[in-house]
Amino acid sequence: MSLQDFTLIPFTNYNVRHRNVLLWLCIILLSSCNVVKRVKADEHLITSNTILEDGDKINNERINNIITQRTNSGMRKFFGFPLKLYIYNLARPNIDSIINANILSDSSKVKRKTALLSKKQFDNLIESKRNFNAWLKRTGEAPVIYDENKTIKTVSNLRKYYYSKGWFNNEITYEVEKDSNKLAQVTYKVTKHKPYILDSLKPFISSPAIDSLYNKFSKTTLLKKGEQYDEQNYENERERINSYLRNAGFYYFGQDYIRFEMDTIKTNHKVHTDLIIANRTIRGDDSTTTTPFKIYKIKEVNIFTDDNFNNRFKPIVDTTTYKDFNLYSKEKLRFRPKALTDAVFINKGDIYSDLARSRTSRYLNDLQMFRYPNIEYIENEEDTTLTANIFLEPKKKYALSFDPEINQSNIQTIGFSFSTGLKIRNIFKGAETLEISGIAAIGASKNRNDPEAAFFDINEFGGNIRLTIPRLFSPFNTDKIIPKYTSPSTIINVSATSQQNIGLDKQTLSGMFSYNWSPSNTVTNTLELFNVNFVKNLNTSNYFGVYQNSFGRLNSIAQDIGYIGNDSSLYDETSTTNRYEPADVFINEVLAGNTSLTSNDDDYLTVNNIEERKERLTENNLIFSTSFNYKKDKRKNIFDNDFSVFKWRIELAGNLLSNISSILGSPKNDADNYEIFGVAFSQYIKTDIDYVKYVDLGRKNVLAFRGYAGIAIPYGNSNSIPFSKSFFAGGPNDNRAWTAYNLGPGGSKSTNEFNEANFKLHLSAEQRFSLFGAFRGAVFIDAGNIWNVLDNVEEDAATLTSFDSLKNIAIGSGFGLRYDFDFFVLRFDIGFKTYDPSNDEGNRWFKTYNFRNAVYNIGINYPF
Repeated sequence: MSLQDFTLIPFTNYNVRHRNVLLWLCIILLSSCNVVKRVKADEHLITSNTILEDGDKINNERINNIITQRTNSGMRKFFGFPLKLYIYNLARPNIDSIINANILSDSSKVKRKTALLSKKQFDNLIESKRNFNAWLKRTGEAPVIYDENKTIKTVSNLRKYYYSKGWFNNEITYEVEKDSNKLAQVTYKVTKHKPYILDSLKPFISSPAIDSLYNKFSKTTLLKKGEQYDEQNYENERERINSYLRNAGFYYFGQDYIRFEMDTIKTNHKVHTDLIIANRTIRGDDSTTTTPFKIYKIKEVNIFTDDNFNNRFKPIVDTTTYKDFNLYSKEKLRFRPKALTDAVFINKGDIYSDLARSRTSRYLNDLQMFRYPNIEYIENEEDTTLTANIFLEPKKKYALSFDPEINQSNIQTIGFSFSTGLKIRNIFKGAETLEISGIAAIGASKNRNDPEAAFFDINEFGGNIRLTIPRLFSPFNTDKIIPKYTSPSTIINVSATSQQNIGLDKQTLSGMFSYNWSPSNTVTNTLELFNVNFVKNLNTSNYFGVYQNSFGRLNSIAQDIGYIGNDSSLYDETSTTNRYEPADVFINEVLAGNTSLTSNDDDYLTVNNIEERKERLTENNLIFSTSFNYKKDKRKNIFDNDFSVFKWRIELAGNLLSNISSILGSPKNDADNYEIFGVAFSQYIKTDIDYVKYVDLGRKNVLAFRGYAGIAIPYGNSNSIPFSKSFFAGGPNDNRAWTAYNLGPGGSKSTNEFNEANFKLHLSAEQRFSLFGAFRGAVFIDAGNIWNVLDNVEEDAATLTSFDSLKNIAIGSGFGLRYDFDFFVLRFDIGFKTYDPSNDEGNRWFKTYNFRNAVYNIGINYPF
């Protein structure tokens, strides 16, 4: 498709009706996709802007964003398909005249339509035409018409930009190429010439107190001799000096007192800079005076613990002094003094510091005990000191929540759940928070085996208790290792759940003790000192009822070898206890050598693999682990689209229990494993790395990358990883060309319902762009897979044995449509299997690359 029109292509081998439909479609596209449809005869639509820097084309988005008059969205993308412009062109510029000429001016037509529709419906019809036309204009984008004044403004902006980067003598020119099709291409030519280099920096500081510190704060200056001039470096240096002095006690200091003067006259392209820091200016009602800046110290720190509007006139009745902090209450003090003073970094006798103020505000907010903590400073006129007043308004002690739900899923026709929670703040008067929650749910399963059973045959009950302590709960002093400005906290969590008629049914009991702290605004650390998780499966006899694929393979083998008839099944409908008992009997017969299968037969190996997987997925699990999580998130806010997120986690399980069992000389079971309460505990090491990078290309166009790698290695008391700790591939947030659990392991042709392994690699790249209104589009490519490594799986196709195994990395690609609701994004992605490692080699690329075999994903928010 050209920018001017669509081209009609002759079609053959179609019947007449098909040719007519295609002809009409082409006519409609031809009439609507003329990009200059709304461009007047003496105007030109801008189709491209090009910046040539010393003859070379510039692709830097930062520089291209300087252009004042941008092209229409999509003009240079999607094969030159400016969708928003086409939508705008569908609108009629004179809709009222058209409606009047075609409908309203013909009284007989109006009378006929009114009689047919009614007067109200007819008026609504006319209004809907106007509204739809307005929607087309609002959703679309008007053609960008070449404007020479805006081009001249762009030249001026480019000149300023290159000047700010040190090319003071730059030259900017432009050329406009217009054609007879009312299209225009603009080219900006930049000649930089020789840049200017920083040569010297001289300070001129008026206040003696600041001048005495110059040698200290100048050591880390951002203005380096020999570097090319960059205006941004001067701005950053001004901010750095201001921050230093604000944290060095200069309460009244601000950036406005710092300025730079540059000399470039006859300096041979050198920049001589004077750093000027003026005295403080004090403005009165009718006079202005200047005075040297002074260092202020904190004389008093007052904490008002129950400040609010309702008790503003009440007198203070409770006063406490704790470690040089004065605490005042208009009612009885609710908090232990230490709980509040630990959150305050403003100390009596210290010099004023912005950092202390911000850390105090952050810590008080992290406590989640108060509404909008407020910190004020009052100057004491008799000396250079400040009184810090901290005003706190406590939140309500109790908070109760209720959350009823009606839901439906792939295992139940309908379900009802009810969860409730009670939050108790400051429960032990140390700013602790106790949260108690519970859930109760019932549902009707889609596949009830017993028709006489109750309609609601699914149930789940559970409870959770969570205690948050705003410090490290430890017998040791950890302040030197983890300072209190990192907002340390301790979380103790205990939960229990019971499920029936959901899969294998299970009971779960877990407990966790963790430390959390944030060394900076971007870094968060979590140390789970111990995490205990016990899972007991209650209905293991229903294994083949859950994993029907395994049962189907087993049943086919039994029929093939004549163990049962072709019309028979390993399922006993008459049983009231275990209807899949015949399948278990068949497995035992095969492995005992009581059938025609031998250990060399493929079917024998299949039965053996099914049995091993069954034993693993039905065994009870006891996991006693310790883990550390590190997260560095450079995203500034939810609107930031140029950032990175790095996450690393390492987990060790079973070491403590193994050492204790060894020291006590505990006996081992038949599998040579130690047991606790009759359950062989898991022992493994697991680690994973997750990295996400966003690159903002401007105009709501974002390039996003993700890389993930994880491995879990069993050892000691285990020869495999618990299912809950394994890796899987596929799904709406992974490789979108495969459904969840459907990819891998490796190049195996697995038909299991849930494929999992203990090693994973994943890579994704996604280009996101704006379509129209709140609609967003995306094209993506996902690559990765899971493998077994260093465990008890021996299948070659499923294991990672060397770099050659990486040929089984699966590749999916596709496109997506998203709708941005501001507070969340509704996402629809279509993934196509581009390279399928489960196919035979030489037959893996694009073999099922079509909509019939595509995977359709619906999700909330972006996949990464």
